Amino acid sequence: MLSCNSFHFFPLTALAFRDNLTTQLQQRLGHYTNKRLERIMPIFLLGESPVFPPPESATKEGIIAAGGDLSPFRLLNAYASGIFPWFSEGGPMLWWSPDPRMVLFPGELHVSGSMKKLLKKQSFQMTYDRNFKEVIGNCAAPRKDHNGTWLTKEMSDAYRHLHDLGYAHSAEVWDVDPDSQGKKLVGGLYGVSLGKCFFGESMFFKKANASKFGFIAFAQKIFKLGFVMLDCQVPSDHLKQLGAREVPRTEFLDHLKKGLAHETIVRKWEFLNDKIK
Repeated sequence: MLSCNSFHFFPLTALAFRDNLTTQLQQRLGHYTNKRLERIMPIFLLGESPVFPPPESATKEGIIAAGGDLSPFRLLNAYASGIFPWFSEGGPMLWWSPDPRMVLFPGELHVSGSMKKLLKKQSFQMTYDRNFKEVIGNCAAPRKDHNGTWLTKEMSDAYRHLHDLGYAHSAEVWDVDPDSQGKKLVGGLYGVSLGKCFFGESMFFKKANASKFGFIAFAQKIFKLGFVMLDCQVPSDHLKQLGAREVPRTEFLDHLKKGLAHETIVRKWEFLNDKIK
């Protein structure tokens, strides 16, 4: 983790930047949109060096900085600092470190009775790092309950680059229904791995239970490898049902520090396709 010595304190007085940021906050923080912008300012404007202010300096809503780029070094430093990017097309690049943080820990994965039956029947087939491009493409596709997508082309390209470098990974869920025409990708997820921490970014499904099946199978795999946590970033009912829970940022950072003490598996994870049965 790099020291924070190359960012600027920025009061966000520029109208154009402020208006773009307001749009971002309206999209991300619906229950805060009636509050004055000044109440969640100021934040840090990143410079050219890929460094970040400490996570504790984040706003109440979790925003820690704006600007910068999505270079591999900056992205990896962000995750190693407990920070992740989240913004929409046309808006400013925002960096987040929410408090509390949604995390799944070893031994806390909840598998319902119905999902146990699906796993036992092997209703879907899992592969790992076989088709990262298609997984992230599906994650970026607009969804029925959202306008547009937060996963911009710039972000997709950045994570594909991390995948090529051996840091970003995907889990693919394939339909093995004999009535289907060939094997189809019906679900999947992707994220970033550092040490024994996995930072989940997004998942998708095209068939009922495919995303749950993939999340459970993937979590079981990485926990058998000794991973200390699966970072889910922000809460959702879906993740809570699977055993993830919110923890204070300080606790999350403690687990992060422990996980980063381990060596990172820097290569494609295709070895998971035939090991750790």
